[in-house]
Parts: sequence; C-alpha cells; structure tokens
Amino acid sequence: MSENQSSYRNVMKATSIFGGVQIFTILISIIRSKFIALFLGSTGMGVVGLLTSTAGLISGITNFGLGTSAIRDVAAANSSGDESRVALVISVLRRWVWVTGGLGALIVLMLSPWLSQISFGNSNYVWSFALISITLLLNQLNVGQLVVLQGTQKIQYLAKASLIGSVLGLIVTVPLYYFFGVRGIVPALIIASIVSFAISSYFARKVLLIPTKLTGTVVLSEGKNMLKMGFLISLSGLFVTVATYIIQLFISSRGGVEQVGLFTAGFAVMNTYVGLVFTAMATDYFPRLAAVSECNVLSKKTINQQAEISILILGPIIMVFLVFIKLIIIILYSNKFVGIEDMVLWLALATFFKAGSWAIAFIFLAKGKSKLFFWNELFANSYVLLFDLIGYYFYGLTGLGISCLIAYLLYFSQVFLLSKIKYQFSFDTSFLKIFAVQFSLAISCFAIVKFVEKPYSYFFGSIFILFSVLHSYIQLDKRLGIKMFLNSFFENKMKK
Repeated sequence: MSENQSSYRNVMKATSIFGGVQIFTILISIIRSKFIALFLGSTGMGVVGLLTSTAGLISGITNFGLGTSAIRDVAAANSSGDESRVALVISVLRRWVWVTGGLGALIVLMLSPWLSQISFGNSNYVWSFALISITLLLNQLNVGQLVVLQGTQKIQYLAKASLIGSVLGLIVTVPLYYFFGVRGIVPALIIASIVSFAISSYFARKVLLIPTKLTGTVVLSEGKNMLKMGFLISLSGLFVTVATYIIQLFISSRGGVEQVGLFTAGFAVMNTYVGLVFTAMATDYFPRLAAVSECNVLSKKTINQQAEISILILGPIIMVFLVFIKLIIIILYSNKFVGIEDMVLWLALATFFKAGSWAIAFIFLAKGKSKLFFWNELFANSYVLLFDLIGYYFYGLTGLGISCLIAYLLYFSQVFLLSKIKYQFSFDTSFLKIFAVQFSLAISCFAIVKFVEKPYSYFFGSIFILFSVLHSYIQLDKRLGIKMFLNSFFENKMKK
C-alpha cells in the first residue's frame, strides 16, 4: 500500500468510526424531532427553537469556549504521561465549568422577563426562561465531563455517554410531550440536561485521577490559559448564535412562531442529518491538521485529502435529499412541514460549498491564528445575516435557502483566497474534478425535482444518484483500494 493511499485510509477509517456513533445519535434525534412534530406541531417546534436558541445565546457568552480550548490542555497533559499534570488540568477545568455554568444560569434567571418579551413579544414565558436557566449550568458541567473523555482519548466512553444519554433522554422526554404538549417543553429540556450530565459523569469517573489540592492562585493561573485560548473561538461561535437568534426574531415578527418552527426544521434537515458527516470528520481532522500545520505543503495535502473525501461521501447523500426531499420531510416530521421543501433544496446545493470551505477554515485554528479566525468568521457571519434578512423579506423561507447558497459561495471564495495569500494553499486538480462532477450531478437532480412532475422525478433523479454513487466508488477505490480490500476479505473468508 502506498503512503498516499495509507493516508487516505486513515481519513476514511476515522470518519467511519466516529460516523457510526453519529448515525445512532442522529437516529435518536430524528425520532425525537418526529415526536415533537407530531405532538407539538410547527408552533411547538418554534417555541422549542426560541427557548433553546435564547439559552444558547447566553451560554455562548458565558461558557468562554472551554469545550474547545480545554480539550487541547487536557490532551497535551495526557500525552505528556504526567499523571499529576493531567489531574491538575482536569481539576481546574471542573472548577471553571461550575463558575461559567453558574454565571450563565444566573444571567438567564435574572433576565427572564426581558428574554420572554424579546423572544415572544409577551410575558407568557418568564417562568419558562427562569426554569430552563438550570440547563445552562447542567449543560456546561456536561461539557466539562465530555472534555475529560475526549482529551484523555477515552473515545469508547465518549461514544457510550453520547448514545446512552440520547436514548434515555428520548425515553424520558417523549411522554412529557405526549401528555402535556407545549407545557411539557420546559420539563423535557431540564430532564434531558440532567440525564446527559448524569451519564457523562458516570463515564468520566472511570478516568482515574491522582488526588489534587487546588489553591485559588492555581485555579486562576491555569484557568486563565484555558479561558484566553477559547475566548475568541467562543466569540465566533457566539456570532452564529446571535445571527440565528436575530433571524428567528425577524421571522417571528413577520411570519409568526409557526414560521420559526419551519425555519428550525428546514435547517435541521441539512445541519443535523447531513451535518453528521462534518461532525464525524472534525473529531479526527482538526488534530491531524494541527500536527502538520507548521508545514504549508503538508497542510495543503491534508486539506485536499479531507476535502476530496468529504465531497465523495456527501455527494450521493445530498442527491438523495434533493430527489426525495418531500418524502424525507414527511418521514422526519409530517405533512405540515412540506412548506420547507424549496428551502431545503437550495440548502442542499449550499452544502457543497460548505464542505470545501469547512476543510480550509480549520487551517487558521490549526496554525494558532485565533485572531485571523475570529475576524474571518465575524465578516462572514455579518453578510450571512444580511443575506438571510433580505432573502426572507422578499422570498420567505425559500429566500433563506437561496441566501444560504450565495453566502456559502462567498465564504468558500473568502477562505480560499485568505489561505492562498497567507499559506500558499491551492486545491489539487483531483479535487476540482471531483467537485465539478458531483456538483453538476446535483444541479441536474435539482432541475429534475423543480421541473419534472412526480413520480417521474424520482425515476430520473435516481439515475443521477446512481451516477454519483458510481463516481464516488471509483474515486474512493483509487484512493483506498476498496476492491482489493474486499477481494482479500472474501478470500480469507473462503479459506476459513
């Protein structure tokens, strides 16, 4: 096996491992969304969206990026083999998640009357915000436990915590939606947070630590590094939350809470269900890129490999969503949500540019250029919000899909030019060919869905899906040696 082929296999292996975990988590999420859609309707989903996005906004301000920055500190301590250092870093982290989580909970509690008025235009949800303030503390404590598992490379524990937490959360919360409807939303959010924290704590306790005594000085000095590292990263994430919050308020003021529910459901289709590929890849991709970040040549190679694999995996998936989007929406939600069909079609096309830009944007963090990452994301989120507001104002939910496609095309160009200027990055010809083929097939599927009546669109669209799958298989075989691997596998089975 060549070195290049081995490198591609490492990318694919990591993706498949973490992808498997994500698939189960997503299945649980699909079931949960289905029950919410059935028992609460689009209005109830809108309420859930506004409550969680508001809490997420406050959390983004107060969590100081510990979920990102602390992973690097814990991982660095763990790789050193110094058990005392590992225990110290984890102990400090656990102190700070209490502080930051408590701060977030206190702010939501104190501002609950104002948050209700801003989010819903009335004071009917004051107690709802006051009660869900506890989720900010619980969720931040949960983040601290997950950081311990990921930083110490307890991936199996991390996977089990995620899966068990999701399953138990579903079992406990669905009856609340069924029996209490909208009134069950707040208890369900609180119970889900309690369950997640309890499960992650159980697995985190399996990481044995040397007893450590902490002084206030040590907590401040060690914590300062964590907070400083994650501050700009958390700010960039905060901009996304703020932008989402503003567009939800804008939609609510012009179209009502039901439209917010449709907006939330539409973006969940792509960001959650298609986005599992990005989540699976990011777990391995970022540390791999960081390891070679000092060399621009190796960085370019790593980014291109990741971008190629991303498009080859995502291409067929996106085309399935394009061709069968109406059926998928009905399966995931209900007939009441078919109004998001056109929006999701445009979002699917935007995912191609999201994949390319996503692979490049990690280079800024990998090289430790947090300020460059910050300003890059600030500028991008500014025009994304502007396009979304204009898109919804003129074309409703469909306009949001179109604006997303335009925004990601600009963002793709932006990060490409910035990385080219700063780090001499460029895409290989192989990536450009893969992108051109898969995107052309996607455009064809888009046109079929828009201009060919059902069920004929399913037939002709399926032909293009098969072309996409075949192209991905041929290209992946060149990089991974799939055919040779399968032949070897079956030969060994026959010998046994």
